[in-house]
Amino acid sequence: MQFSRVLLGSIPVLLLCYYKKIKIEAFSKDWPWFASIGFINLVVPFFLIAYGVKSVQSNLAAILMSTTPLSSTILGHFYTKNEKFNLIKTIGVLIGFFGIVYLFSDNIVINENNFISALLILFGSTCYVIGGVLTLKISKKRNENVTGSILIWATIILLPIVSFLEQPWNLSPRLDSTISVIYLGIVSTGVAWLLRFRILKQNGLIFQSQVAYLIPIFGVILSYIFLKEVKKLLLPYL
Repeated sequence: MQFSRVLLGSIPVLLLCYYKKIKIEAFSKDWPWFASIGFINLVVPFFLIAYGVKSVQSNLAAILMSTTPLSSTILGHFYTKNEKFNLIKTIGVLIGFFGIVYLFSDNIVINENNFISALLILFGSTCYVIGGVLTLKISKKRNENVTGSILIWATIILLPIVSFLEQPWNLSPRLDSTISVIYLGIVSTGVAWLLRFRILKQNGLIFQSQVAYLIPIFGVILSYIFLKEVKKLLLPYL
């Protein structure tokens, strides 16, 4: 599914570049930047997080994936010019993180059976921050060019991996699964990464990473609406 998401996500971005006559620099002299960001931002996290969540509780996964503002605060301080520590920024990040811990810490279990999986999710989430730091190094380039070039390289990297591991030509997906993948590719990958890089360039690494605080909350709300899953933290309001 990762390959399909990235491939489908690249289509609207490349069409937008063609419409706006923006040159794609995926194979220019800066290709190592695009290949590195594509690998770190789109290949590694997809595999690590997808594998890790199979063995950990959903609330633990939510907490682990909400550590990105913490890692972005640390990495941003050392590897960017305008993202230095200050008291207000640090307090804000910590309040957000401990709010997620408070909401999702019910019956969390970390043991020898899921410790490695938890580390994989944590590392996968941190990869988004590392990719953000690298993206800031080429922030003078057009957003559409950066997004399109990164998606191209992620597609190239994923193609042999998926061919070896999944052999997609043997799959016969259902119609609803196909529609879901198309949505995830076009909207949740193509459009979302355009917006992600735009926010990253305009508002900074820490601001952009704080979307991690919203994902668990909307996950709970949408799982209740569409999947009828009732989390314990919602019971007082139902």
